[in-house]
Amino acid sequence: MFKKITHFVNGKEMPGKSGRLGKVYNPATGEATGQVPFANQKEVNFTIEIAENAFSEWAQTPPLQRARVLFRFRELIEKQLDDIAKIITSEHGKIFSDAKGSVLRGLEVVEFACGIPQLLKGDFTENISKGIDSYSIRQPLGVCVGISPFNFPAMVPLWMFPIALACGNSFILKPSEKDPSTASMLAELLKEAGLPAGVFNVLHGDKRTVDTLIQHPEVQAVSFVGSTPVAEHVYAKASVLGKRAQALGGAKNHLVIMPDAPIDNVTSSLMGAAYGSAGERCMAVSVAVAVGDVGDKLVKALKPLVKKLKIGPGKDPNSEMGPLITAEHRDRVQNYIEVGVQEGAELVVDGREVLLQGYESGFFVGGSLFDRVNPEMRIYKEEIFGPVLSVVRMPDFDSALKLVNDHQFGNGAAIFTRDGDAAREFGEGVASGMVGVNVAIPVPTAFHSFGGWKKSIFGNNYMYGMEGVRFFTRLKTLTSRWPKGVREPNFAMPTIR
Repeated sequence: MFKKITHFVNGKEMPGKSGRLGKVYNPATGEATGQVPFANQKEVNFTIEIAENAFSEWAQTPPLQRARVLFRFRELIEKQLDDIAKIITSEHGKIFSDAKGSVLRGLEVVEFACGIPQLLKGDFTENISKGIDSYSIRQPLGVCVGISPFNFPAMVPLWMFPIALACGNSFILKPSEKDPSTASMLAELLKEAGLPAGVFNVLHGDKRTVDTLIQHPEVQAVSFVGSTPVAEHVYAKASVLGKRAQALGGAKNHLVIMPDAPIDNVTSSLMGAAYGSAGERCMAVSVAVAVGDVGDKLVKALKPLVKKLKIGPGKDPNSEMGPLITAEHRDRVQNYIEVGVQEGAELVVDGREVLLQGYESGFFVGGSLFDRVNPEMRIYKEEIFGPVLSVVRMPDFDSALKLVNDHQFGNGAAIFTRDGDAAREFGEGVASGMVGVNVAIPVPTAFHSFGGWKKSIFGNNYMYGMEGVRFFTRLKTLTSRWPKGVREPNFAMPTIR
């Protein structure tokens, strides 16, 4: 079936009228399965007006009532979990179990946001001076925009809008045009949960749509996850206009393997971390740092496992890794593999050799493994965002830590070791926002916060947890006195006496 996707505005489907369209593909077969409209300026302005009008009443809705909507939304996601995962698999290509797991990680943030009455409680101090009290409150911003990436069409939007809505904001989601249908389903579930029309809207589009959203004066905050160049663009464009911006970018996550680490645990963790979701994760491990003499053992153990990866369509329960998102991205990853060969890295396993009978037109690349990669190579410096793992050999812990810290990205990093001293020193000294000790993918749970360092983030606003509550609210502090009688004018700076 060829599906015609629509915007979702003011509680109902809104067909696109711009005439600009994009194609949606099934990555496993390479076939176009739908088309998605790209919103123009008129459609953007209309949607923002709807969201602005809906904001006033929603902001005045008691936090407990807002939480009840999210409780119902949570229940509906649980009931529709398999259906949401099937949509993700059909448009992104990742295997069904991975798609389902990603929705559950997003659901954690919904569950966190259900506690918003407690999270929005302010502070009160009685008698900061004689007869004067002071208290602080958090108030919503207004219309907020979320721009989410193709690799997690449910999880990343769920990192954004549940907290924004819980805090009393209205929200416009611009999902990736490559796999847009999940956003529409989430919008329908919010409507079913009782969210008033216009509080949550979905606009599809491209860069032109994004820029139009950011530039609109009624948009108060922009939340973005994607590549570093686009994150930098979004942050620069939003911040210069005085808007709040969460702009999370790319990654080159390192996993340091110390000589005392159990090699079986390391290789098992690396396989999932490097090749899960075909490497299309911002927290995927793309560099294994072999310390001391562990390099030969590591590569020897990894080689047969990478070769035996079960590559296939995401709907096949036997598949361990599905296709990449588009033909263009497949070609880009294959080009990086060729670059690595030309730069002199040792290609231990070549994923370009994969060809699946019956899926010859699919966007498949098998798992690839490079050894003896050095920091001057492009395959080390740049984010590949595919199933390519590079092994870099370092003589000792200090040189390994320096390697990680010298890289331009600082999203996540991990160390595998039995040595508590090494683990503690790594945790304290590594220049990354999220750190794992014997945990390959250290994505924080919903009651902490997600974000990197260096060129993996622009600005200092992390996602979800209390960082999300702070981002989607403004702090206001009130100082009050109820005087008795008339006071004489005081021209000095007020002080506490």
